[in-house]
Amino acid sequence: MKFIKYIAVSLLAAGILSSCAKEFLDTEYTRYLGSEEAAEAAGENPDVFLNGMWSFMSGAGDISTAHDCFNFMAILMMSNVEAQDMALASSHYFIYDYQFDYRAQQYIKTRLIWSVFYSLIDKANAVITLYPDGGKTAGEKALYGQALAVRGMSYYYLVLHYQHVVDASGKPNLNAPAVPIIYNAIDGKTEAEMEAAKGRNTVADIYAVIEKDLEGAVKALGEAREDGFVRGNKNYIDVDVANGLLARYYLLSQQWQKAADAAHAAHQNYTIMSSDEIMDGFMNVANHEWMWGFNHTTETSTIYASFFSHISSYGPGYGGAVGCVKMIDAQLYSYIPDTDARRAWWSGPQGDASQPTAAAKKAYANHKFGYESDWAMDYIYMRASEMVLIEAEAYAHLGDGAKAATVLKELMSQRQPDWNESSVLVEDVYLQRRIELWGEGFSYFDLKRLNLGIDRGYQGTNHLAGCRFAVKPQSAWWLYQIPLSELNENSHISSDDQNPLDDEE
Repeated sequence: MKFIKYIAVSLLAAGILSSCAKEFLDTEYTRYLGSEEAAEAAGENPDVFLNGMWSFMSGAGDISTAHDCFNFMAILMMSNVEAQDMALASSHYFIYDYQFDYRAQQYIKTRLIWSVFYSLIDKANAVITLYPDGGKTAGEKALYGQALAVRGMSYYYLVLHYQHVVDASGKPNLNAPAVPIIYNAIDGKTEAEMEAAKGRNTVADIYAVIEKDLEGAVKALGEAREDGFVRGNKNYIDVDVANGLLARYYLLSQQWQKAADAAHAAHQNYTIMSSDEIMDGFMNVANHEWMWGFNHTTETSTIYASFFSHISSYGPGYGGAVGCVKMIDAQLYSYIPDTDARRAWWSGPQGDASQPTAAAKKAYANHKFGYESDWAMDYIYMRASEMVLIEAEAYAHLGDGAKAATVLKELMSQRQPDWNESSVLVEDVYLQRRIELWGEGFSYFDLKRLNLGIDRGYQGTNHLAGCRFAVKPQSAWWLYQIPLSELNENSHISSDDQNPLDDEE
């Protein structure tokens, strides 16, 4: 990997990833081709470049011995527990994340985050370099666009982990130091600029890269669709998914109208699940509302080291048979009206004796995520309901509560038939977001971009004893430290550049 000297993935030492690039992005067949021939070959057979990347993201490409380090989905699981809306029933895997105690420079979780996203950036760069002109055929444009989307998405998650993305007033924290940028030969940078970018760039610098990449992905994938590109399955990124990623970024960067427009464009080819369909277990990528995910098979399933092992109350994994049940926060559950079909996603405060497993019977246990006997449950990365919520939230930020309510009704008509608000505020949309996207990996990121804290110590809390604390919005607890391996191997980042671990007294 070109950047290992500077971006210290430390694959073997960290115990996170057990192999390098070739196993999750096999480009061996282009090894002896010139640049033009390689680009043409890749465009004709993009699956060779992408299938391994999707497997790596899902945790199927490389699995460590740690059952809480299954790559991208483990990072989304961390977002669930590093907040308030999910409570753990017992001390087990993810307990240190739940306690905000896995952020220090020497710990595996910060190395996991760093390794996953910089590995994806490196692999995306390898593809992007093949197409200095953006590609000519539909296949080339599609491959180029998907690589841009992955690179932009990776920087999006990195900046959210390693810096406060808003200041104390809630405005974008643009001048704060963020993360390294790994440019490639066609990014138009001088050698000196590329070298300097290996240090901590500002949040504004990272946003510029994300915006350029994701806007470029929408353009390339839009042209690819016009030229006849149709993705083989939902493992792949198309222009709708690229618009969805762009909508997430615009929401983060507070470009409200652009967020609304991108989200609207993203979900036009999808319909919202009905109140009956939402009980399908959230494990089948063929669902008509799912926009992007990973289609697991028995060969790619990672069994106990998997998202469903930890989240499902029905399986033989950690969230089911072992008993580390993932529960909804009692306070959030109390906000859900009886007429809302989503209440069925969880047991109530008295539990639910009708459920088939001991875990699912527990008070506040989640029933949202199911289990299949062969462990081949699919992973969800994006669905249309999220896009509706982004569009509605953006209009609420713009002060157009009536438009926000009209948009939100598209979702609420399928969840709570008696919902008929004529105007909504940001807080109203955010509540629906907390309910609708529970367990899908948004909680930590939403709290950071909205400048919100948590308080698990309220009267009647169901959070685990020892975890019933409050965390203020601008606390250092919302920051991960840069991995120690990176400080040791990257001459552009020193201990003086490190994020604080705790708040100053």
